[in-house]
Amino acid sequence: MTEQTKTATQPAGNTAGDTPPDRMCIWPDSPHFNEQALSRGIEIIFNGKEKTGVEEYCVSEQWIRVPAGRSLDRRGRPMTLKMKGPVQVAYKS
Repeated sequence: MTEQTKTATQPAGNTAGDTPPDRMCIWPDSPHFNEQALSRGIEIIFNGKEKTGVEEYCVSEQWIRVPAGRSLDRRGRPMTLKMKGPVQVAYKS
């Protein structure tokens, strides 16, 4: 009987492993850091174009953070710009 209840609670088709997180950051000290998702590889499409230098994104709030040139902040990280627009994310593999 326990085996039947376990199989009934598993979703069919699209699983949580198929969609990337709603919000993610590349810096390990961020609460939105997800090493497993980064290791799989994520492609980010912003305003219909693929972006490669994205440091953080949020699909539900529709924004990305990208480096602003070669300027660094006091912690040695690149200064970033927050760009707003439609964001789509998917795993590369």
